[in-house]
Amino acid sequence: MDVLQLDVSGRPQAWLSAKDAAVLYANDSVAWTLGDPFLVLRGGIQRRTGLQSRLELHPIVAVHGAIPSRAWRQAPSLSNPKLFTRDRQICAYCGCAYPYDELTREHMLPTSRGGSDTWMNCITACRNCNSRKGNRTPNELGWSLHYLPYVPSLHEDMILRGRRIVADQMDFLLASVPLHSRLRLS
Repeated sequence: MDVLQLDVSGRPQAWLSAKDAAVLYANDSVAWTLGDPFLVLRGGIQRRTGLQSRLELHPIVAVHGAIPSRAWRQAPSLSNPKLFTRDRQICAYCGCAYPYDELTREHMLPTSRGGSDTWMNCITACRNCNSRKGNRTPNELGWSLHYLPYVPSLHEDMILRGRRIVADQMDFLLASVPLHSRLRLS
């Protein structure tokens, strides 16, 4: 299980391994936590007390210190797995659901005609619809979309990264996901 790292104001920063999260705890870098402990790490026996060291990890930790806020000024990186998850594995043209290996990243305005590889120009399409569309725009074919593209928020991006997310983490992230998000429909 991974730990969701936040800055002290509650903005998501990264997914951490249990080992990396333990380092934050050991260095007194954790400002506050959310959720019940979900993992207990056990260490050696302390010579003075004779007790085994124990560290309870929480699913969400906020860290002290200045964290660069670059992530809040930029759109999340675009990848096929995140795009297909954003679009719920549904072809924007025919409206049918497909397994990942039958989906493609479709550029509404083809890149060969000046279209960009961005969240707002890319949708999920099945291989059949993508090849039928070719180098044309949906408007040129008279096609309409079953849904519109959008740029995921940082909270959505943390969900789209495909981690195993525990309930406390999902509740925290979904609380800040915009109402128009298709992730709310999952």
